[in-house]
Amino acid sequence: MVPEITRRTPIGELVMNHPSAVEILFNYGFHCIGCGLSSYETIEEGAAAHGFDDEAIDKLVEELNASAKKAPAADLPQESVAADKKPAAPKKDGKAKEKKPKSKGK
Repeated sequence: MVPEITRRTPIGELVMNHPSAVEILFNYGFHCIGCGLSSYETIEEGAAAHGFDDEAIDKLVEELNASAKKAPAADLPQESVAADKKPAAPKKDGKAKEKKPKSKGK
């Protein structure tokens, strides 16, 4: 079961648990999802700071809940197929070395 999203849900928590919420927030004018306040500011606080009235905040929360219920599986982090593989070793200077053609002794 998907936990209910409320006015008191922190924006950062919402985005982490429901990535599909980002598009809805953008549509409502929340273009500051990555700002420092979003990690602890609630939906209600963020909406009020953007000039939303109570009716608009309620509508936003309803839309976020509807979206979360439609596609909860899509929002859950998927385990990587290559999770057990080691990452490639980084290049020493960050650049790939060029292969020089072998010279034939004359």
